[in-house]
Amino acid sequence: MIDSLIPLLSLIALEVILGIDNIIFISILADKLPEENRNKLRYWGIGLAMAMRLGLLAIVSWILKLDQTLFTLFNIDFSGKGLILIFGGLFLIYKSTKEIYHKTEIANSEISKTTPVKSFNKMLTEVIILDLVFSIDSIITAVGMVQELWIMYTAVIVTVIIMLIASKPISDFIQKHPSFKILALCFLMMIGVALLAEGFHFEIPKGYIYFSMAFAFLVDIIQMKTIKQKNT
Repeated sequence: MIDSLIPLLSLIALEVILGIDNIIFISILADKLPEENRNKLRYWGIGLAMAMRLGLLAIVSWILKLDQTLFTLFNIDFSGKGLILIFGGLFLIYKSTKEIYHKTEIANSEISKTTPVKSFNKMLTEVIILDLVFSIDSIITAVGMVQELWIMYTAVIVTVIIMLIASKPISDFIQKHPSFKILALCFLMMIGVALLAEGFHFEIPKGYIYFSMAFAFLVDIIQMKTIKQKNT
């Protein structure tokens, strides 16, 4: 039992880390919707993420084939997983860069005042694309960590429950503190770069990425408290 508990907890921790990335992306997209649709997008996005991961686990043999080389270009082997990571990384870089530009350059302009509210279906489509990228990366990593399917299923279900509980507090926190929204977008851009690099077989250790994110978050917390003290 203990031998199964350690890989289960390790896998849950990994899934939660990837899940936080999902929550941040969904929260930023949900901010563009009317108030009554924001929770709906969060729950749909997280629910679809669980459905995708459970479905992918059911066809795990096909997932493993995604690591096999499809073609070689400029001495670089490209697999199905690599192409998905490249596409997902580019999409994440594009979306985060676009959002940062919108927040910093045209947020107070007349253009932003006339920007139409985004449709729920369009936002959900973008969420599904990122859910697919994170799900495939997550499942391939999970298969490399553990062999028992029940551990993978349990980890996914527990992670989704944690994500459902944490989604609204994280979303409210990001919305309440605009500076953290920019920081979150920079995190997403960095994750996009990491996915793109991994697609080209240049893997950036995830420990470095998440340590950098945690350090930047800590600096922003300290800065926020310093500004608050000066204003009181």
